[in-house]
Amino acid sequence: MPEGDTLYRTATALRVHLVGRRVTGATARQPGPRADLLVGATIVAVESIGKNLLVRFDSGLELRTHLRMRGAWHRYRPGERWRRPAARARIVLEVPGSVAVCFDAPVVELLETRAEAVHPPIARLGPDLLSDDFDEHDALGRLRAGARVGMPIAQALLDQAALAGIGNVYCDETLFAERVDPFARVGDLPDDTLERLVRRARTLLRANRVTAIRTTTTPAAAAAGRRLWVYGRAGRPCPRCGAILVARRCGEPPRRRTWCPRCQRGADAG
Repeated sequence: MPEGDTLYRTATALRVHLVGRRVTGATARQPGPRADLLVGATIVAVESIGKNLLVRFDSGLELRTHLRMRGAWHRYRPGERWRRPAARARIVLEVPGSVAVCFDAPVVELLETRAEAVHPPIARLGPDLLSDDFDEHDALGRLRAGARVGMPIAQALLDQAALAGIGNVYCDETLFAERVDPFARVGDLPDDTLERLVRRARTLLRANRVTAIRTTTTPAAAAAGRRLWVYGRAGRPCPRCGAILVARRCGEPPRRRTWCPRCQRGADAG
């Protein structure tokens, strides 16, 4: 699933070609939004919020997409051959000089911009780790709120209502970097540990928001070909201590977590 850094780069790339231009054509696969309502409107903003991409129009409408596992936005020149079959296009926006196509996204919807603040999929989101106005205090409070206090920290970090933008890669890499057991309960972790996790996750996401080659390791490790510490490396030696990395499913829905049983054995639990 694309994570916050991917959506940030996607919004940045689309913004250059879409903002300030009038929609000359729009189609959507049905059942789906009424794309014809967008024709004639001018695009005024393209933004990412967590794992959501929002395209706003001067007509007061807003297009929201969530890419989940397989979705992607592409930008083409008029007449250029698409890299995915047209049948997989969920919505197509045409503006002078560019065609923006959203493929395979399971969530494509139109709403009024004024309703954004109360639209559940957006309104429930926690602070966006990539936002310049990121509220760390709010994020930490949400991690400790309600049922999350009893969750494994790996599950809580993925809860977009606590903080928005973290996916499976950044969850594993953040916990490894801070030597925290993925299955430690949030309520058992000291405040300073939660602060370190939030800050590390934000640092990693921000470091990757302008490059398509995601790297969470050191420059030396990346130069040697190791761009991720533990994600997807179960069964291999830990890059820090040499123990064999293990994997286990966590949370609901269950997601595969990879970690070092020696480096991350719960030393930070209270």
